[in-house]
Amino acid sequence: MLLRRLATARPLSCLRPNPAIVSPASRLQKRWLSQEELDDPGMNGGYINPPPINRQHRDPYGDWWDKQERRNFGEPVHEDNDILGMFSPEEYNFYTPAQCFALLGCSVAVFLGFLGVVRLYYPDRPVVDRGYEGGLDRELGGEGALWARSEDGID
Repeated sequence: MLLRRLATARPLSCLRPNPAIVSPASRLQKRWLSQEELDDPGMNGGYINPPPINRQHRDPYGDWWDKQERRNFGEPVHEDNDILGMFSPEEYNFYTPAQCFALLGCSVAVFLGFLGVVRLYYPDRPVVDRGYEGGLDRELGGEGALWARSEDGID
């Protein structure tokens, strides 16, 4: 069976589609740049989309047919209803970006002020640096090595 298949096998080049042969469906789907007036610019079958207003911003005390979703009977639904409905995430509109940056600047200023006060009133080290005879010149490697503090406090 395998030998029969191998004997009748065609080369792989015949499996590639010929670019000269274009199916009629792909010719119909092409849109040209010169096509100025489209029959359906929204490409939604002529459905009239209402303005994209989030339902959370509608009047909660209005006389709605559906009080939970705040819409009336027969009112067209926006195609992005899942984003604009009542159960979508809350839209954040409490602070403007300028107010956010002002609050961030105030918090940074308070934090840096607190660091300055701590630095001002933080006590010094409760110890005195130890001095060594001759500055441990020989013990640290001789001339050119790092110096230790000498007994008289002179480095």
